[in-house]
Amino acid sequence: MSLSNRARPILSLRWWIGGILFASTVINYIDRQTLSLLAPYLKVQYRWTNSDYATIVIGFRVAYTLGQALSGRLLDRIGVRRGLTITVVWYSVISILTSLSRGFFSFTMFRFLLGAGESANWPAATKAVSEWFPKEERALATALFDSGSSIGGAIAPFLILPIYFRWGWRPAFMIPGLLGFLWLIVWRWLYQPPERHSRISAAELQYIVADKSEDDVSKSALSPHWIDLLKFPQTWGIIISRLFTDPVWFFVTDWFPIYLVAKGIALKSGLIAIWIPFISADLGNFFGGALSGYLIQRGWQVGVARKAVVIFGGIGVTMLIPTIFTNNLYLIAGLFGLASLAYSAFSTMANVFPSDVFHGGSVASISGLSGSAAGVGTIVAFYFVGHLSDARQSMGSNSFDPIIVVAGLVPFAGMLLVLLLVRNTRATDEGLIKRI
Repeated sequence: MSLSNRARPILSLRWWIGGILFASTVINYIDRQTLSLLAPYLKVQYRWTNSDYATIVIGFRVAYTLGQALSGRLLDRIGVRRGLTITVVWYSVISILTSLSRGFFSFTMFRFLLGAGESANWPAATKAVSEWFPKEERALATALFDSGSSIGGAIAPFLILPIYFRWGWRPAFMIPGLLGFLWLIVWRWLYQPPERHSRISAAELQYIVADKSEDDVSKSALSPHWIDLLKFPQTWGIIISRLFTDPVWFFVTDWFPIYLVAKGIALKSGLIAIWIPFISADLGNFFGGALSGYLIQRGWQVGVARKAVVIFGGIGVTMLIPTIFTNNLYLIAGLFGLASLAYSAFSTMANVFPSDVFHGGSVASISGLSGSAAGVGTIVAFYFVGHLSDARQSMGSNSFDPIIVVAGLVPFAGMLLVLLLVRNTRATDEGLIKRI
């Protein structure tokens, strides 16, 4: 279709695309958070231990970890529009069907299926951003859709808990599941690749397409096998940047309500407090990206600017540790908020490092390795969280203390290892990786 025959263009259409990807992530996290918010009540109703709950959550994580590796290949074959349509239908249906659960095994099965469907959101959104945004805008566009995770987590308590208190837990799974179908109406209307979109202006299309000719160069860049990539210390530094931070964030998203209840705090009176860590993480996402960009503009080397944010993040997550000394709801929420902001800044750098350090032919491989490592680390962490908290349950409000201390210290250790491993080496001099 020629531009002269197109419908009236939508101004800044790429940012509307970014907005619909943001909305997808919000809905994704609302569906995901339903179980963690209802877990304190479902544990009583079905007599689950913390180990039982950990097993259910691990079911989600196993499918999510495997699904991220597989969904990227599927999306490359069938495209973002069709691929995200299929996966949103999948996890929306599963969310609704979770209301039919009758106990431990059915909850585990439905959470596994939910994880399989939701795993495609980040690969799909990343691919859509690469199609619609030139490289100088991709970091901001990525921050936009990624911030939906924090916003979704913040919205979820105000949607899920009132439904539960009024109608019970089954509608609390069904009603959020319907949001995905509403989103699909807009998605199917709005999304097409820019070259085929009837509502894009000639100027915006030229702006996007002009950048892609430079990206084509990356296809001929070095693309070593995984075994070769693992020989570089930078690879291990990037893997550690995710492995030592992501499990802490997922502890916040999946265990924070249970931690509050273990402290003797009633969730019904603390909705705003539950909201705080998620909003803080959203702020941290943009803060980390903006700060490193500002430092680079001031003349700092890329690696030094990124590592400055890593140091801030590694130190900031230790703010989890003082929560073991208080039962004050808002002090706990505030400390979790500071730690979440620091985590998110650190995490933004972890997601930027692959493209900073490696040539285009290796970026996806490095990102995949670090994401898989983070998934495995989260599964292992949740197994120990469940068993250790059960073993210490007789200690009441102190049952999670060792877990919180470890959660505060592990990202700090990750910070030290990233500073040590992500550096210029002989491989940099040989042109195998980029200089930072």
